[in-house]
Amino acid sequence: MIRATLLICALALVPTLGPSVAYAQLPMRSPAWSELPPQERAVLAPLASDWHNLDAQRKQKWREIAQRYPKMGSAEQKRIQQQMQSWATLTPQQRSAAREQYKSLRRLPPEKKDEVRQKWQEYQDLSPERKRELASQAKPDAAASTRTPAPPMTPPSSAGAPPAPASTEMNRTR
Repeated sequence: MIRATLLICALALVPTLGPSVAYAQLPMRSPAWSELPPQERAVLAPLASDWHNLDAQRKQKWREIAQRYPKMGSAEQKRIQQQMQSWATLTPQQRSAAREQYKSLRRLPPEKKDEVRQKWQEYQDLSPERKRELASQAKPDAAASTRTPAPPMTPPSSAGAPPAPASTEMNRTR
């Protein structure tokens, strides 16, 4: 009887010894666009029309970027704004494909990452006409392939594909 009582007491204390499962499942606060501070809204303006569609985790990551934004140099601020505008123009399918491509690139060994960066830089240096030409060649032919190939690595403004998978501040937040 005493052993049973001690066992019950010990089991009752177990949840206090470690993180609670209920605590781990607490939903992250997901603020509405109107609840954001004015300076965050100014930085995140390209995402305004889609803000209500973002989950709480993505909103938090974007807010973290907005909070770091004032401390960034002007070149980095410009790059973040351009990438955010490109991201905002992507369809949900393109965003998903870009996230998957980013995840697969993160798993590459360092020498392969360097190779991808070099190829991306070479692509960036191409003329807009050549980029469009390459993008049109990369479009999948549904009859020729049964699997879905990775989207072409071209800027959305020129071909509607996801932004570069380079290791950038914005990519690290996905």
